[in-house]
Amino acid sequence: MAKYFDVHPDNPQPRTISQVADSVRSGALIAYPTDSCYALGCQLGNREGMERIRTIRQLNDRHHFTLVCQNFAQLGQFVHIDNDVFRAIKASTPGSYTFILPATKEVPRQLLNAKKKTVGVRIPDHVVTQALLAELGEPLLSSTLLLPDEEEPMTQGWEIKDRLDHVVDAVVDSGDCGTEPTTVIDFSSGEAEIVRKGAGDVSRFE
Repeated sequence: MAKYFDVHPDNPQPRTISQVADSVRSGALIAYPTDSCYALGCQLGNREGMERIRTIRQLNDRHHFTLVCQNFAQLGQFVHIDNDVFRAIKASTPGSYTFILPATKEVPRQLLNAKKKTVGVRIPDHVVTQALLAELGEPLLSSTLLLPDEEEPMTQGWEIKDRLDHVVDAVVDSGDCGTEPTTVIDFSSGEAEIVRKGAGDVSRFE
């Protein structure tokens, strides 16, 4: 059975956040809220967690996993960014965007897009997610919690606990966080390519 963590949306309880972070460090796969919708997450380098995400979502090896980062300093360890791209991303974060960029050697090989050697990164604008990332001190390896054959992600923590009780280890609930996934922008060529229109405003990248 999955542990259930009830977290205040505006003032996350430090003890609860610490317990969630300890679970992640111990190899747990968690469902957690973001500024766009719920996500599945585990510790960077947790190969079993990554495979569990693939199984739950029925993903192929072309799927871009996302490193959910606390801030730009952390994000910069994992992707190569030139000055023009840096300015464009800086102006849009934190926010509901995922950026696909060439990965550095800090990114485990199994996370990379096999052909392009890229990875997705984002900095969420969400109090609870930011508290968890600060406590962890490293990114969360993540993917949108969108189940196969369903058009919209689940939005309620209790519903996720009910349906995924035996396939995730913990559910973090801080209230409804919407159904629209992030806007995905591919900067791997140096130019902005809109891959998915989502919660983030795409006009600045068109």
